[in-house]
Amino acid sequence: MLTVTEGILLCFATSGSVLGVLGNGFILHANCINCVKQKFSTAGFIFIGLAICRICVICIIISDGYVKLFSPGMVVSDDYITVIAYLWMITHHTSIWFATSLNLFYLLKIANFSHYVFFYLKRRINTIFIFLLGCLFISWSVASPQLVRIFNDKEQHRNTSWQFYLCKSKFIVNHILLNLGVLFFFMVAIITSFLLIISLWRHNRKMRLYVSRFKSLNTEVHVKVLKVFISFIILLILHFVGNLIETLSFLRSENKLLLISGLIISCMYPCCHSFILILANSQLKKASLKALKQLKCHKKDKDVRVT
Repeated sequence: MLTVTEGILLCFATSGSVLGVLGNGFILHANCINCVKQKFSTAGFIFIGLAICRICVICIIISDGYVKLFSPGMVVSDDYITVIAYLWMITHHTSIWFATSLNLFYLLKIANFSHYVFFYLKRRINTIFIFLLGCLFISWSVASPQLVRIFNDKEQHRNTSWQFYLCKSKFIVNHILLNLGVLFFFMVAIITSFLLIISLWRHNRKMRLYVSRFKSLNTEVHVKVLKVFISFIILLILHFVGNLIETLSFLRSENKLLLISGLIISCMYPCCHSFILILANSQLKKASLKALKQLKCHKKDKDVRVT
């Protein structure tokens, strides 16, 4: 049984995950409509893939959390561990890949640099995505043998309560190797944010020299995208912390309160960042306002019919 505090936190985590699924579902719906009405775009493909992966990540986090809370014996099952581990590896790494690709897309479309390397990358944007896709496959190939190694350790230590077994150093090494590809994409996101800050600083310096009284529209775009980048980095760090808390809480005496706290923190990245993308993207923002107006009108019509 859960305590009152644990029940409230679990309801909060569940409601937040539902909102996250709805937010990502809206991004998926809006971009699918745009792809049908207009020609297929790179940005639309990234948004669609990102939304699908994040919905899967949220579902895996919440369902795994419920299993650990209410059926901890099932977690020891070989089939359950294998399915969850591989699903998590594929969806989580792919989600970070799409987010990093979106950051690079924004950087190459908005930032202004006179260096020839930047112009080359801007002309070869599709090649960059192919390179990142190769990095994604490499991250899968590195993580898969690590999962097999963890499963083998489980078999070797079945008689010594492996479900709560892992020395600190070995656990840290396993965790790093499993997320090696994600760490690479995380570093790319930091580099893109740093480059965008430099571009914004240079643009503001030029604007002070030429147009001191007027606010540049390009400056607003820079600031908006920079907020998206920084929020991505902060939320991704919290996501890693939440995953670590969730894992440690189950390995050590199954602390339910700590486990639910880890669920809340780890769900913040796929849920909150999606709403930030909606607010930062003009098309998604207009579509969301239009959807809210339609819901409001539908509610008014329903109230009128009832009265």
